[in-house]
Amino acid sequence: MSSLSQHTPTSADKDTRLAMLAGWLASLNLVDADSRRPASSDASFRRYFRLDVLPALRAKLGDTLVAMDAPPERENVPAFIHVDGLLRDAGVTVPAIVARDVERGFLLLSDLGTTTYLQRLDADNAPFMYSDAVDALLKFQLASQPGVLPEFDRAFVLREMNLFPEWYVTRHLGITMSEPQKAQLDQVFEAICANVLAQQQVYMHRDFHSRNLMFLDEGNPGVLDFQDAVWGPVTYDLASLLRDAYIQWDEEQVLDWAVRYWQSAKKLGLPVNPDIDAFYRDFEFMGLQRHLKILGIFCRLNYRDGKPVYMGDLPTVMDYVRKTANRYKELKPLLRLLDTFEEKAPQVGYTF
Repeated sequence: MSSLSQHTPTSADKDTRLAMLAGWLASLNLVDADSRRPASSDASFRRYFRLDVLPALRAKLGDTLVAMDAPPERENVPAFIHVDGLLRDAGVTVPAIVARDVERGFLLLSDLGTTTYLQRLDADNAPFMYSDAVDALLKFQLASQPGVLPEFDRAFVLREMNLFPEWYVTRHLGITMSEPQKAQLDQVFEAICANVLAQQQVYMHRDFHSRNLMFLDEGNPGVLDFQDAVWGPVTYDLASLLRDAYIQWDEEQVLDWAVRYWQSAKKLGLPVNPDIDAFYRDFEFMGLQRHLKILGIFCRLNYRDGKPVYMGDLPTVMDYVRKTANRYKELKPLLRLLDTFEEKAPQVGYTF
C-alpha cells in the first residue's frame, strides 16, 4: 500500500507502457513474452506480470519470472533496487533482480510464488508463520545504519496522519470540523508525534504485513513492496505486522507475540524500550499513527483513484483506532471526536 501521486494514468498510457514492456521482455530472450498474465494487484501505479521462462533456462532461473512495470515519473525504481539489496544483504528473502531498465521503469524479478501470508494464515499456523516473519524483521533491523534511508521525521509523521481528516473525515464522512474539533485532533496528533519521534530508529519497511509477505517452503517469508523503506521508529514494522489492516487477532495473542519480539530484540541488542509496559505503549501509539494514515489512504484510493476494494477493511482499522484511543488519557479526545462524527455513545473502558 504505497503513497500515490496526484494523477491516475489513462488506459492509453498503460497500453503504451505495456507495448514497451513487451518489446523489452522480447529483447531479453529469457521469457516467453506471450505468456504474460497479471501477477498481483497493487495500491500504487506499479503493475506486475508473471511470465514463463524459456525451457532452456528453467534450471537456472526457475519456471517463472515476474516483470514489474513502474512508471518512472510516479514510482521510484532506484529505491526498490537499493532496498532490495539492503534486505538481501541482511539475509531476508527478497526477489532477485534478473534484468533491469531503470530509465523506463522495468524490472524482471525472481518469482516468490503466489501464496501470501494473508491467504494462508489461520489460528493453527499463525504462531510459526509470525515467528518466521519476526525473525526476518529482526534481521533487517539488525542491519540498520543511519544515513542510508530517508528519515521518517516529524513532517513525514504529520503528513501521513493528516490524510485522516482530509480523506476520512471530510471526504468519506462528509464532515467539516469546527475549529475546536481541529484543535482537539491536533492535540492528539502532537501526543502521537511526541511518542513516535522519541522512539529509537532502525530500518523500517513501512508495509510489513500479510499482503506483502509470501509464504515459502524455504527462506520464509519472501518480502515484497519494500521500496518505501525509511529510517524510523523501532516499533513501526511490528505494528504493521501484528495490527494488520487485513487480518485481526485477539489482543491477548497480539500482546504475546509483541512480548516475544521484545524479548528477542532486547537479547540481540536492538534499541527497544527496556521496560515492557513502555515498549507496548510505544507499539500502540505507533500502530495508531499508522491506522489513522490507513483510514485516509483507503478512502483516497476509493474516492480519488477508483479503487473501492479497500473500503471493506475500514471497520477493522477503525476498531484498532478506537480500542487504542480508549486506553490512554491523551488519546481520549480522538475517541470523543469519533463518537461525535459517527453519533455513537462513548464506550466505557480502562486507562493506562
